[in-house]
Amino acid sequence: MTVNRQYGRVLVLFGGRSAEREVSLNSGQAVLAALLRQGVQAEGYDPAQGLERLLKDDYDRVFIVLHGRGGEDGAIQGVLEWLQKPYTGSGVLASALCMDKGRTKQIWRAVGLPTAESVEVSRGEVVDWAGTLQRLGGKVAVKPICEGSSIGLQCVASEDALAAACEEAFAFDDRVLLERWIEGQEYTVALLGGRALPVIRMETDNAF
Repeated sequence: MTVNRQYGRVLVLFGGRSAEREVSLNSGQAVLAALLRQGVQAEGYDPAQGLERLLKDDYDRVFIVLHGRGGEDGAIQGVLEWLQKPYTGSGVLASALCMDKGRTKQIWRAVGLPTAESVEVSRGEVVDWAGTLQRLGGKVAVKPICEGSSIGLQCVASEDALAAACEEAFAFDDRVLLERWIEGQEYTVALLGGRALPVIRMETDNAF
Protein backbone atom coordinates (compact mmCIF):
# COMPACT_ATOMS: atom_id res chain seq x y z
CA MET A 1 0.00 0.00 0.00
CA THR A 2 1.21 3.49 -0.86
CA VAL A 3 1.97 5.58 2.21
CA ASN A 4 -0.09 8.79 2.39
CA ARG A 5 2.32 11.39 3.76
CA GLN A 6 -0.05 14.35 3.38
CA TYR A 7 -0.96 14.35 7.07
CA GLY A 8 2.31 13.10 8.49
CA ARG A 9 2.12 10.80 11.50
CA VAL A 10 -1.32 10.83 13.10
CA LEU A 11 -2.06 9.86 16.70
CA VAL A 12 -5.69 8.79 17.15
CA LEU A 13 -6.96 9.30 20.69
CA PHE A 14 -9.90 7.20 21.87
CA GLY A 15 -11.16 5.53 25.04
CA GLY A 16 -10.56 7.88 27.96
CA ARG A 17 -12.21 7.72 31.37
CA SER A 18 -15.62 9.26 30.78
CA ALA A 19 -19.02 7.57 30.95
CA GLU A 20 -18.86 7.45 27.14
CA ARG A 21 -15.70 5.34 27.05
CA GLU A 22 -17.26 2.40 25.19
CA VAL A 23 -18.71 4.67 22.52
CA SER A 24 -15.29 6.27 22.06
CA LEU A 25 -13.52 2.92 21.79
CA ASN A 26 -15.87 1.80 19.02
CA SER A 27 -15.71 5.01 16.99
CA GLY A 28 -11.97 5.39 17.57
CA GLN A 29 -11.20 1.94 16.22
CA ALA A 30 -13.32 2.74 13.15
CA VAL A 31 -11.45 6.01 12.53
CA LEU A 32 -8.07 4.34 12.98
CA ALA A 33 -8.99 1.56 10.55
CA ALA A 34 -10.21 4.10 7.97
CA LEU A 35 -6.98 6.11 8.19
CA LEU A 36 -4.85 3.00 7.80
CA ARG A 37 -6.88 1.94 4.75
CA GLN A 38 -6.06 5.31 3.18
CA GLY A 39 -2.36 4.73 3.74
CA VAL A 40 -2.07 7.30 6.53
CA GLN A 41 0.63 6.62 9.12
CA ALA A 42 -1.68 6.36 12.11
CA GLU A 43 -1.45 4.92 15.60
CA GLY A 44 -4.14 4.59 18.25
CA TYR A 45 -3.73 5.52 21.90
CA ASP A 46 -6.00 5.48 24.96
CA PRO A 47 -5.26 8.47 27.26
CA ALA A 48 -6.69 6.47 30.17
CA GLN A 49 -3.21 4.91 30.28
CA GLY A 50 -1.73 8.34 31.04
CA LEU A 51 -0.68 11.42 29.09
CA GLU A 52 3.04 10.64 28.97
CA ARG A 53 2.63 9.27 25.44
CA LEU A 54 1.67 12.74 24.22
CA LEU A 55 5.04 14.11 25.31
CA LYS A 56 6.87 12.05 22.70
CA ASP A 57 7.67 13.94 19.53
CA ASP A 58 7.02 11.05 17.14
CA TYR A 59 3.68 12.29 15.75
CA ASP A 60 2.62 15.35 13.76
CA ARG A 61 -1.06 15.78 14.55
CA VAL A 62 -3.88 14.28 16.61
CA PHE A 63 -7.27 12.93 15.57
CA ILE A 64 -9.47 13.23 18.68
CA VAL A 65 -12.16 10.56 18.97
CA LEU A 66 -12.63 10.92 22.72
CA HIS A 67 -16.20 11.38 23.91
CA GLY A 68 -17.47 13.14 27.02
CA ARG A 69 -15.43 14.58 29.85
CA GLY A 70 -11.75 14.95 29.19
CA GLY A 71 -12.22 14.59 25.46
CA GLU A 72 -14.89 17.05 24.35
CA ASP A 73 -14.78 19.61 27.15
CA GLY A 74 -11.58 21.46 26.26
CA ALA A 75 -9.30 19.45 28.57
CA ILE A 76 -7.37 17.39 26.00
CA GLN A 77 -7.55 20.34 23.60
CA GLY A 78 -5.73 22.46 26.20
CA VAL A 79 -3.00 19.85 26.57
CA LEU A 80 -2.48 19.72 22.81
CA GLU A 81 -2.45 23.51 22.54
CA TRP A 82 0.32 23.61 25.14
CA LEU A 83 2.23 20.92 23.23
CA GLN A 84 1.63 22.87 19.99
CA LYS A 85 0.19 19.82 18.26
CA PRO A 86 -2.55 20.33 15.62
CA TYR A 87 -5.76 18.44 16.38
CA THR A 88 -9.20 17.82 14.92
CA GLY A 89 -12.38 19.46 16.15
CA SER A 90 -13.11 22.66 18.02
CA GLY A 91 -10.68 24.59 20.19
CA VAL A 92 -10.55 24.87 23.97
CA LEU A 93 -13.23 27.54 24.50
CA ALA A 94 -15.75 26.17 22.01
CA SER A 95 -15.30 22.64 23.34
CA ALA A 96 -15.76 23.72 26.96
CA LEU A 97 -18.87 25.77 26.22
CA CYS A 98 -20.54 23.22 23.96
CA MET A 99 -20.01 20.39 26.43
CA ASP A 100 -21.96 22.39 29.01
CA LYS A 101 -25.61 22.36 27.89
CA GLY A 102 -26.57 25.09 30.34
CA ARG A 103 -23.89 27.54 29.18
CA THR A 104 -24.62 26.71 25.55
CA LYS A 105 -28.30 27.57 25.96
CA GLN A 106 -27.38 30.84 27.71
CA ILE A 107 -25.34 31.86 24.66
CA TRP A 108 -28.10 30.85 22.25
CA ARG A 109 -30.63 32.93 24.15
CA ALA A 110 -28.23 35.89 24.33
CA VAL A 111 -27.93 36.01 20.53
CA GLY A 112 -31.63 35.42 19.94
CA LEU A 113 -31.58 31.78 18.83
CA PRO A 114 -34.70 29.76 19.72
CA THR A 115 -34.15 26.92 22.18
CA ALA A 116 -36.48 24.77 24.26
CA GLU A 117 -37.55 26.22 27.61
CA SER A 118 -35.48 24.72 30.41
CA VAL A 119 -34.57 24.79 34.08
CA GLU A 120 -31.18 23.97 35.56
CA VAL A 121 -31.10 22.11 38.89
CA SER A 122 -28.07 21.68 41.16
CA ARG A 123 -27.40 18.79 43.53
CA GLY A 124 -29.07 19.40 46.91
CA GLU A 125 -31.35 22.15 45.58
CA VAL A 126 -34.96 22.19 46.80
CA VAL A 127 -37.21 21.92 43.74
CA ASP A 128 -40.93 22.47 43.24
CA TRP A 129 -41.40 19.38 41.06
CA ALA A 130 -45.08 20.02 40.33
CA GLY A 131 -44.48 23.64 39.37
CA THR A 132 -41.44 22.78 37.27
CA LEU A 133 -43.30 20.04 35.42
CA GLN A 134 -46.19 22.40 34.67
CA ARG A 135 -43.88 25.21 33.56
CA LEU A 136 -42.12 22.89 31.10
CA GLY A 137 -45.31 21.61 29.50
CA GLY A 138 -45.92 18.38 31.40
CA LYS A 139 -43.33 16.27 29.55
CA VAL A 140 -39.67 16.84 30.33
CA ALA A 141 -36.26 15.69 29.09
CA VAL A 142 -33.86 15.18 32.00
CA LYS A 143 -30.18 15.46 31.06
CA PRO A 144 -26.89 15.63 32.98
CA ILE A 145 -25.41 19.01 32.02
CA CYS A 146 -22.07 17.67 30.75
CA GLU A 147 -22.76 14.22 29.29
CA GLY A 148 -23.46 13.08 25.74
CA SER A 149 -24.49 9.89 23.90
CA SER A 150 -27.80 9.95 25.83
CA ILE A 151 -25.94 9.10 29.07
CA GLY A 152 -28.37 9.70 31.96
CA LEU A 153 -31.08 10.99 29.61
CA GLN A 154 -34.72 10.30 30.50
CA CYS A 155 -38.12 11.54 29.35
CA VAL A 156 -40.68 11.87 32.16
CA ALA A 157 -44.25 13.10 32.58
CA SER A 158 -44.98 12.98 36.33
CA GLU A 159 -43.68 14.66 39.49
CA ASP A 160 -42.36 11.44 41.02
CA ALA A 161 -40.68 10.36 37.78
CA LEU A 162 -39.10 13.80 37.40
CA ALA A 163 -37.62 13.71 40.91
CA ALA A 164 -36.37 10.14 40.40
CA ALA A 165 -34.84 10.91 36.99
CA CYS A 166 -32.98 13.89 38.45
CA GLU A 167 -31.60 11.75 41.25
CA GLU A 168 -30.31 9.24 38.70
CA ALA A 169 -28.84 12.01 36.53
CA PHE A 170 -26.93 13.34 39.55
CA ALA A 171 -24.90 10.12 39.41
CA PHE A 172 -23.20 11.65 36.35
CA ASP A 173 -23.11 15.37 37.16
CA ASP A 174 -23.70 17.91 39.93
CA ARG A 175 -25.96 19.89 37.59
CA VAL A 176 -28.96 18.61 35.63
CA LEU A 177 -30.91 20.21 32.79
CA LEU A 178 -34.70 19.89 32.72
CA GLU A 179 -35.95 20.75 29.25
CA ARG A 180 -39.40 20.96 27.67
CA TRP A 181 -39.87 17.86 25.51
CA ILE A 182 -40.23 18.63 21.80
CA GLU A 183 -41.72 15.98 19.52
CA GLY A 184 -40.33 15.65 16.01
CA GLN A 185 -37.45 14.47 13.87
CA GLU A 186 -33.85 15.02 14.95
CA TYR A 187 -31.28 16.37 12.50
CA THR A 188 -27.59 17.15 12.73
CA VAL A 189 -25.28 19.26 10.56
CA ALA A 190 -21.51 18.96 10.87
CA LEU A 191 -19.21 21.90 10.13
CA LEU A 192 -15.80 21.23 8.62
CA GLY A 193 -13.42 24.12 8.09
CA GLY A 194 -16.30 26.59 8.14
CA ARG A 195 -18.24 24.58 5.54
CA ALA A 196 -21.59 22.99 6.38
CA LEU A 197 -21.78 19.31 5.45
CA PRO A 198 -25.04 17.65 4.30
CA VAL A 199 -27.94 17.46 6.75
CA ILE A 200 -28.33 14.06 8.42
CA ARG A 201 -31.52 12.81 10.06
CA MET A 202 -30.85 10.87 13.25
CA GLU A 203 -32.81 7.64 13.64
CA THR A 204 -32.85 5.08 16.45
CA ASP A 205 -34.79 1.97 17.41
CA ASN A 206 -34.97 3.32 20.96
CA ALA A 207 -37.64 5.68 22.31
CA PHE A 208 -35.21 8.60 21.93
